Amino acid sequence: MNTALNEATLAQLFGNARTHNVWRDTPVPDALLQAIYDQVKWGPTAANSCPARFVFVKSAEAKARLAPALDEGNRAKTLQAPVNVIVATDFEFHEQLPKLFPHTDARSWFAGSPAKIESTAVRNGNLQGGYFILAARAMGLDCGPMSGFNNAMVDDAFFAGTSWKSNFLINLGYGDESQLFPRSPRLDFSEACRIL
Repeated sequence: MNTALNEATLAQLFGNARTHNVWRDTPVPDALLQAIYDQVKWGPTAANSCPARFVFVKSAEAKARLAPALDEGNRAKTLQAPVNVIVATDFEFHEQLPKLFPHTDARSWFAGSPAKIESTAVRNGNLQGGYFILAARAMGLDCGPMSGFNNAMVDDAFFAGTSWKSNFLINLGYGDESQLFPRSPRLDFSEACRIL
């Protein structure tokens, strides 16, 4: 039987975790990025479809390719972050199902059905993006997820000729806690939930 996580761990993942906009000049090693993905990959997706793809933008050359696609208000904070993660979705994810879901012909559930491919890819890619944020926080990193960029420009710069399309970005590193905005309110349980 699983046991509940302690309060300190829950606070690191949720209660005290914040969206960062200012970053300390502390590098994020490639081995840590791999360790994050090695946790993310275990999160559940429909038919083990695993449609999310992650591109880690670290080099000056890669950041120069990303910069023109960023909204003006997001450019400085994004380029300052040690790593920018392009959370993408592979719209040919079903081609991997013989490997990922080998006990039945799950590929045939999607082949030739663009609407089913899209809905499954988007829903489960979003799930995996959320898993990524939690895994990064669990490993001591801060995140700044955002959607203020031109998806078509990112896709042209990073995914031309592929079945991958950008979904959102996560700025990743060690945030400067002294530069956080005041925390915005959240809905109470009674406003957002029903028990039937």
